[in-house]
Amino acid sequence: MTTTAEPTAPGAPRAGGELRALTGLRIVAAVWVMLFHFHFTALPGVAGVVEVVGPLLTAGALGVDLFFVLSGFVIAYTYLEKMGPALRAGSATRFVWARACRMWPAYVVVFNLFGLWIGARLLFGSDDQIAFQGVQPVVSVGAWLEQLLMVHLWDHAFFDGASWVGSTWSISAEWLAYVLFPVAVVVFYRLRNMPPPLLALGALALMGPMAWAYLSEGSPYFPWSWMVRILCGFSAGVLTYLVVRRMTATVRIRRAASLIATITPFLIAAGLCLGELVGPGRGGAVIALFPVLVGSLALADRGVARALSTRWSVHGGRISYSLYLVHIPIFEVYWLAMAYFPALWQPTVTAHVIGGAVVLVTFPVAHGLHRWIEEPARLRMRGWFGARRPRPAAEVAADSDPVTRALRTIAVGAGAPAPRTAAAAAVRPHPVAAAQAWAAAQAVAATRAAAAARPGRPAVCAPAALFTPSHRRRAAAVTGEQEMLPPAPRRPRHATTRTTTPTFAAAIAAAAAIESRQRRPAHRTWAQAGS
Repeated sequence: MTTTAEPTAPGAPRAGGELRALTGLRIVAAVWVMLFHFHFTALPGVAGVVEVVGPLLTAGALGVDLFFVLSGFVIAYTYLEKMGPALRAGSATRFVWARACRMWPAYVVVFNLFGLWIGARLLFGSDDQIAFQGVQPVVSVGAWLEQLLMVHLWDHAFFDGASWVGSTWSISAEWLAYVLFPVAVVVFYRLRNMPPPLLALGALALMGPMAWAYLSEGSPYFPWSWMVRILCGFSAGVLTYLVVRRMTATVRIRRAASLIATITPFLIAAGLCLGELVGPGRGGAVIALFPVLVGSLALADRGVARALSTRWSVHGGRISYSLYLVHIPIFEVYWLAMAYFPALWQPTVTAHVIGGAVVLVTFPVAHGLHRWIEEPARLRMRGWFGARRPRPAAEVAADSDPVTRALRTIAVGAGAPAPRTAAAAAVRPHPVAAAQAWAAAQAVAATRAAAAARPGRPAVCAPAALFTPSHRRRAAAVTGEQEMLPPAPRRPRHATTRTTTPTFAAAIAAAAAIESRQRRPAHRTWAQAGS
């Protein structure tokens, strides 16, 4: 997708960059679902809130569909260009494994811990109810294995009772979408050049079956409705991305997208309330606006997009998956405690404070799960399959420096096998020269790190210091009056053959020339002298 020269605007889609507004939208969807589940709590205050806000709370199950559209958009944004041209076993395997690394670690911890809770209720409970679900889940080794592999919903026409943790039916549904994506992306890739209006109509049409179910029945609940929800919602998200990638993010486009992103939530809220006047659940037809909301937020840079791009919103979006996982187990424990301790559901201030604390405690628990389980386990699992782990910012910054990169390349080249021909020997760096190159790279990095702590001072290392022995090396700033000629490297005493280092000197000069253009004009003198 083409963008203007404003790549850092919040929410602006950038190749390889995070769509912060969409990340912030995830916490909105997760909280919406969580409050929907909490509204079943038998507290007088909760019933009073439901009477006031009505469908804004009771329609919170739509947050799951918003997640599906979001997932389709973000997955297409990340993988469409990489995987689209053709179906390849390697790329498909890496994609599925990457998604498993993202979903599985936190999920397997939560569902196994809650499985112990269900087992305890099964063994020591006074009735057959082991979970607060309309249909009780099956407790068996086979059910455990299906949930371990996240396929527990695939052979169920309805999601009731399919999961020990009630809300994790959608995890199994989304896992199905990820497994099918490597095949579907080949088709989506060939649609990328279609006219954007036609793609937009396709995205809206895909939301049509669920919107019609709400309009006609007031509920999206029919056999295999979960499959319609995930496949249509996910595909609508992919088509929404295909529309966005064809748009040039000019200032005018971003302003219009910001306006649409600000208006759409009010339209959704108004549609939910007006739909209740027609009939129970009819307002759920606003599900058709979810692709509009996601696509506009991807292009917007102000208004709601700016609010969703703040540090706290983005962090909330990053822990939203963990929040989605932990809130039902926490609520289940609380609801069972209410059955044994009547004081918890009495119309007292204490009971309502405890209820509010139960809702709030889900956030630090989700944060802990994300920080100590989800992210570390994801990185470790990615390493098992040979994927590269994210490098520290300091290493990335060091490698982006031209001098350091050139010197490190020379140092690494010194470890190559001994040359077999005279021509190869002429260009192979001398071992001592390679060692000096590595020391020089460290000197550059250390000098600039020290200079970064002194704003206003030149962050440049004196070239002469690069070849000074370590006990005499001293970082210094280069000025136009200083001598910039590096002394020639010494020949090692143990050398048995004559080895010249013209390539080494030329690389130093070239690297200095690059840096002189990027960093300080003062380096030109050194570059010209070294060449």
